[in-house]
Amino acid sequence: GDSSVALQAQEEIIEMKDVFSVKLKLRRFAGQKKGGTLLGITIFKCLTKEENKLTDCAIHLNNLSEDHCQSWFRHLKEILNGFQNRPKSLKVFVNPSSHKREATHIYYEKVAPLFKLADIKTDVTVTEYEGHALSVLKECELQAFDGVVCVGGDGSVSEVAHGLLLRAQIDAGKDTDSVSKPVRAPLPLGVIPAGTTNILAHTLYGIKHAVTATLHIVMGHIQAVDVCTFSTPSKLLRFGFSAMFGFGARTLALAEKHRWMPSSQRKDFAFIKTLADLKPEECELSFLPLQIPQEDCQGKDRKKKERTEKGSKDQWQKIQGHFLNVSIMAIPCLCSMAPRGLAPNTRLNNGSMALIVVQNTSRTEFIKHLKRYTSVENQFNFPFVETYTVQEVKVQPRLKSGPDAKENMCLNAASAEGNYPWNIDGDLMKEASEVHVRVHPQLIDLYGVNTDDLESSQATCNCI
Repeated sequence: GDSSVALQAQEEIIEMKDVFSVKLKLRRFAGQKKGGTLLGITIFKCLTKEENKLTDCAIHLNNLSEDHCQSWFRHLKEILNGFQNRPKSLKVFVNPSSHKREATHIYYEKVAPLFKLADIKTDVTVTEYEGHALSVLKECELQAFDGVVCVGGDGSVSEVAHGLLLRAQIDAGKDTDSVSKPVRAPLPLGVIPAGTTNILAHTLYGIKHAVTATLHIVMGHIQAVDVCTFSTPSKLLRFGFSAMFGFGARTLALAEKHRWMPSSQRKDFAFIKTLADLKPEECELSFLPLQIPQEDCQGKDRKKKERTEKGSKDQWQKIQGHFLNVSIMAIPCLCSMAPRGLAPNTRLNNGSMALIVVQNTSRTEFIKHLKRYTSVENQFNFPFVETYTVQEVKVQPRLKSGPDAKENMCLNAASAEGNYPWNIDGDLMKEASEVHVRVHPQLIDLYGVNTDDLESSQATCNCI
């Protein structure tokens, strides 16, 4: 060029699997919306930075030949259109009430521009009430979209995932009250973190970062994920990924009663108050263990076969007692407060759930257990904590009777009425009867990458 600065020649190789958009580079005068002087083409690339973070960058290729630029432009567009799983049209749900009411800003300032740059068409619904996304998903023409995106917290994502899977059962003509063998979700789900804890986003991307989540969607990175069904003996309650009964649920129930408080203050208050009033729940846990021979640990196909054969032979096990907390999780549940995850021994798609049972103990010991989540130490290395790898779990609460009944009514009115709180993916549900939890392997595709497999993932690609 005509630059007076002497530049050292550099060579850079761009893998087309990392490119998500190509545009003609034009010079336009102020106010000019069409036409302009052609200067070359610009390639937009997804760049991996530290801590699993993704960002976009532009690479300018200068050429004043219009025929040459048009030829390159068409050829590169053909290559990009050949990549599978990259969406062309998305249904987007934005929850404006998430966390600090920042979801709308996050979407229009950080997410929408990248979708536009990648030539992805969007149909946006800003939700107005709880259950709004669910009602839209039951009615809308899903075949018009390549994927669904949720901008919000864990509760919003759980609602959209539940809606997608419920719609799949309806379209398949299945009974939605009793779903023993559900069909897969028809479309992949993208998660843009805009909540407080953002467990699913952390588990998928290893970080809370809206641009990273958006670029995983744009690039069509698909990850199959296990899903649980939560049911009573008479009906399906929810499709979800994780649940807590006891301390985790009572904390959420108390936080929901103080919605008038700011989000962070509300959750801190509920946590401290529930810890101060720490009481165990009496219940019976029945579970079906997942048993895989040690020698089969390396073979995924053999795992599935063994799991199928064992399912009918394994015997249900029961434990009964007073438990401070019961966690049932089909995914690791990473978050900033638990960098190793709430259930670090499970995976996104291994067809099992982690059952973590915290028996009654002193408040001091329970706090020690909770503190371990923030460190690299084993949070389960306590005599009052038991962990199991399971396929199914049944939780049957027991109402207190005798001298403690009156005290129980004062401390936990919900339990006294027989309506026990459950924390299912950050959503509060209250049930009086037994809750049956089943895991269903790889029931939904999520946009993202299993953070455990980031280093080993490889792809073939074209190169410039």
